[in-house]
Amino acid sequence: MKAKEIRAMDDAAVVQLLEERKRELLRLHLRRSAGQVDKTHQFAALRRDIARLCTVRAERHCAEGSRP
Repeated sequence: MKAKEIRAMDDAAVVQLLEERKRELLRLHLRRSAGQVDKTHQFAALRRDIARLCTVRAERHCAEGSRP
């Protein structure tokens, strides 16, 4: 998912997607501990998605604070 796509979403959708990606990462960690992960590149992809979502959320939060 690209940052441009995330910026097109509303705040509620960003928060919901962030929570979903965090749950996916947790499930993936649990599967790795059980030895059931074949596609290890998914860890990096999920972490990047989470970082992008957090960045957009922080940008919006800062923009709200700077308004008069």
